Amino acid sequence: MNNPRSASSSVSPATPDLLDNHRQSSSGEFSRLEKRTGPRKMTFHSKSMPRGSMFLDHEAFRNCHDKSSLQEEDKEITEPLTADRFFDALQGPELETLKEKEKIVLPEDKTWPFLLRFPITSYGMCLGVSSQAIMWKTLATTKAEKFLHLTQVVNHMLWWISLLLLLAVSITYLFKTIFFFQAVRREFKHPIRVNFFFAPLISVLFMALGIPHSITSNLPSILWYFLMAPLLFLEMKIYGQWMSGGQRRLSKVANPTNHLAIVGNFAGALLGASMGLEEGPMFFFAVGLAYYLVLFVTLYQRLPTNETLPKELHPVFFLFVAAPAIASMAWTQLYGSFDIGSRLYFFISLFLYFSLVVRINFFRGFKFSLAWWAYTFPMSAVATASIKYSGEVTGVATQVLSVVMSGAATLMVIGVLVLTVVHAFVKRDLFPNDVAIAISAEPPKQKKWFKQIKNGSFGNSMRCLKVSDQDDNQIDVEAPPLLNARTV
Repeated sequence: MNNPRSASSSVSPATPDLLDNHRQSSSGEFSRLEKRTGPRKMTFHSKSMPRGSMFLDHEAFRNCHDKSSLQEEDKEITEPLTADRFFDALQGPELETLKEKEKIVLPEDKTWPFLLRFPITSYGMCLGVSSQAIMWKTLATTKAEKFLHLTQVVNHMLWWISLLLLLAVSITYLFKTIFFFQAVRREFKHPIRVNFFFAPLISVLFMALGIPHSITSNLPSILWYFLMAPLLFLEMKIYGQWMSGGQRRLSKVANPTNHLAIVGNFAGALLGASMGLEEGPMFFFAVGLAYYLVLFVTLYQRLPTNETLPKELHPVFFLFVAAPAIASMAWTQLYGSFDIGSRLYFFISLFLYFSLVVRINFFRGFKFSLAWWAYTFPMSAVATASIKYSGEVTGVATQVLSVVMSGAATLMVIGVLVLTVVHAFVKRDLFPNDVAIAISAEPPKQKKWFKQIKNGSFGNSMRCLKVSDQDDNQIDVEAPPLLNARTV
């Protein structure tokens, strides 16, 4: 009797026609078998393969593997990410640093295209410069500061600079939206950066508030509705996520940058009241006040957001100061005087400001980044509110306070602007590879025992105690151990 193994090994690899006929006949038999058996389970037995046949389709297998890898990479890039995935893969106060054992879908050893490295946080520069234009306009037009003999030349210059800067950043990010839409989509899903999508709208509001009198003194009221309509739709989207109870609820994603979603309400109320409107500005002021109180309490409680609020002080913590400072000016414009409501908001912002400034040691050890622009516009907002306060409560103390606050805000903007220019054009490290938008949609594979520890399987098995009664056969498997029980 012939050995089937020896017979199969005698087939020569140099006869491709015979092998093709063999494969076709095998595939035909498999098709007929599948039709006959239907969905029933089939058992396959091992069979020896002709020598050399495993190399016949090696090239086709390699091509198929390359195509599948490309499809997997495209799938990871285009697949939407949840808030939990961002928290699991990233760390740091702004969720920009990749954790260990995490991988990104783009090459780390190469410099990515500029548009792909241009983040939405670049609008922080627009906020800083445009808020300075408002501050210098208020300095030049407040009677209590007439002893400084300031004109609106600085305001005029800063306004045009902020306009050019806003156009440059907006055009650049528009090109990013066109060519790298998935990157923009991931930024919108990012728990931190989604708040910076309010920054372009707030920058436009600041531009309208800081416009020099030499250009126009009265803006048309219809402009306010056009500016506030997109802000309202964006707030309904974000605020709805905060209160929906899903993965993006406020107690889970709360961080200092959420104040940007609140500042737009007070800035819009301030602009609308300066145009002579009443009901619309009051509506936005009420919405901003309600959500600011909720956000303020949530951030101070630090519920599940400990990983986004580190111990060290970070520039974005200065955003605590911005909302009450702008609310103070909005209330003043709504009611025509710096009354008790304006003073309450101003004193809150002033206390928060000094409580952050005195903690100088917490500012050390940070590498420069675009996040440093978070210092600028809150400081400018508090300085502008102090100028308004000195106009209502005249005296040497209030005048000195307004000058000191304005000088500190101006020096901060100049310093951050110089560092930005140096890192952008000299060191060329202002826009590194943005790993925050290139994380893998799938978490790294973990060992089974590690998953059990992480999910608490071992801990639950230790905590659970089976309690049996001699008179009762029921067993309570969820009763906790009586650690402090005393034997009688």
